[in-house]
Amino acid sequence: MLARAKVNLYLHVTGKRADGYHLLDSLIVFAETGDEIAVEAASDLTLTIDGPFGAGLDAGPANLVLRAASGLRDLTGAKQGAAIHLQKNLPIASGIGGGSADAAATLLALIDLWQVTPDRAALYQLAEKLGADVPVCLDGNPSFVGGIGEDIQPAGKLPPAHILLVNPLVETPTPAVFKARRGDFSPASRWAQAPKTAQELAAFLASRKNDLTAPAIIVAPVVADVLSAIAETKNCLLSRLSGSGATCFGIYADAATADAARQQINAQFPKWWAVAAKIAG
Repeated sequence: MLARAKVNLYLHVTGKRADGYHLLDSLIVFAETGDEIAVEAASDLTLTIDGPFGAGLDAGPANLVLRAASGLRDLTGAKQGAAIHLQKNLPIASGIGGGSADAAATLLALIDLWQVTPDRAALYQLAEKLGADVPVCLDGNPSFVGGIGEDIQPAGKLPPAHILLVNPLVETPTPAVFKARRGDFSPASRWAQAPKTAQELAAFLASRKNDLTAPAIIVAPVVADVLSAIAETKNCLLSRLSGSGATCFGIYADAATADAARQQINAQFPKWWAVAAKIAG
């Protein structure tokens, strides 16, 4: 099962709770690329990991995949186990929801394997306990997200568009990025009607922003280089940071243009990670 990369097309920090958590307004979409989760029937719950970014990942009980599996088994009373395999294709801590997407894909894969039908509200409560981004990854559709991630509203059908994801393989830890943030809060800025073309989508996003861009650049100055490199690719409609980074993205009207941009980035910056994909939904 594909654990699709999560992308924040815009991200406004709208406030801060008394407990220190920041309130957000964001448009989240998913790219048709990501990690892979495979499950097989077994007597116990086990996890194996490989893939380009699998080295060094802990496959023990603290892993979000196994926590999701254990939580689902407790929720449903399932007696079965599962041999779970994670192919880690996305960079670690990269602002595109890799761990959250893995947990959500694990829940969906095991619901199918175990033939269980958990209560929807209880399932989403479990997802929220696993992480703020897990519920929207479980939903898997273009969504406006508010609160600390628990308020999910459908964004409607998006126009056909493609995305280039680029990561310089430098981590920008989310707590450090938020700590470096300065300035006022931003308003929620959702659309009344979904755009009809990739160009209209980019125009809508151009009047929004990612409030974490400046602090991410403070934490990792190379982020500014990535944004500039994407913006300089041919027919790029928008260049922006996703989440707290360090993954940045470009939006393109078609697959050929997005892949040409990927090839350009690969040629100019061979040590960076770059993938082109369709935006789902």
